[in-house]
Amino acid sequence: MDKTNFFKDVYEVVKLIPEGRATSYGAIAEYLGTKGKARMVGWAMNNAHAEPDVPAHRVVNREGMLTGKHHFGGDTMQTRLEAEGVVVENDKIKDFKTKVFWNPMTELEL
Repeated sequence: MDKTNFFKDVYEVVKLIPEGRATSYGAIAEYLGTKGKARMVGWAMNNAHAEPDVPAHRVVNREGMLTGKHHFGGDTMQTRLEAEGVVVENDKIKDFKTKVFWNPMTELEL
């Protein structure tokens, strides 16, 4: 797998996440045809700070936990989500699975 192209593909999906919604590393991996490679998506997101137009704050773990928050510094990830109307309690998105989750498999045409 070409890491450079994979990261680029991940970023292109992340750019499509609407404001006020969030998705998981695994959902992105599945959409890209690499189901089971959520960690690879995580690595891509770790490098997203070099991509200012990638809304990396909208990517969390499958339970809605802000697992990437340490890459933002402080409460930046939570602050950005809350500015979009997402409720975060104890580093976890409230109603993640029922209201906030954005599934690229159903939201985007393959």
